[in-house]
Amino acid sequence: MRCIWAEKSKNPLMVKYHDDEWGRPVHEDQKHFEFVVLESAQAGLSWEIILNRRENYRKAFAEFDPAKVARFSEKKIQKLLQNAGIIRNQLKIRATVSNAQAFLKIQKEFGSFDKYIWSFVKSKTIVRRPRGRGDFRATDRNSDALSKDLKLRGFKFMGSTICYAHMQAIGLIDEHQASCFRAK
Repeated sequence: MRCIWAEKSKNPLMVKYHDDEWGRPVHEDQKHFEFVVLESAQAGLSWEIILNRRENYRKAFAEFDPAKVARFSEKKIQKLLQNAGIIRNQLKIRATVSNAQAFLKIQKEFGSFDKYIWSFVKSKTIVRRPRGRGDFRATDRNSDALSKDLKLRGFKFMGSTICYAHMQAIGLIDEHQASCFRAK
């Protein structure tokens, strides 16, 4: 058995994401940036839409290298707006560039983005075991605090709901259902 959202999905990418990534702790800064890019692109959309375009995002955003993305020129941004393989929302594309710049500032201040983001859960995964669909959360006090701090640091498209999903994706929160094989 898997979590209900993965169990009901007919998309093999969603099932693989659930089985291999969702809720597993991430400690590599480039992987952290990948999820910042993907989660902020998701705002207002489904995760499946973004996951289906993940490899296009990888190519479009320099293999998720924040130092390279932070230097994207206006010409590069205009080119991305023509890229049908990603979400061509000008605000989200510009936010990705400014988020990369803010990401680099956090790395400089804390030594790594990993050290910064894990501090919001005191370096320990929060484990929750929902029993049914209605038990899943959309936000909590940790995602509220993370969102507030990221916004103060210049991040965009990182509201509390996006931050909660982000925290689940990178293993700060492990919310596999009690019946899921990954909960064991």
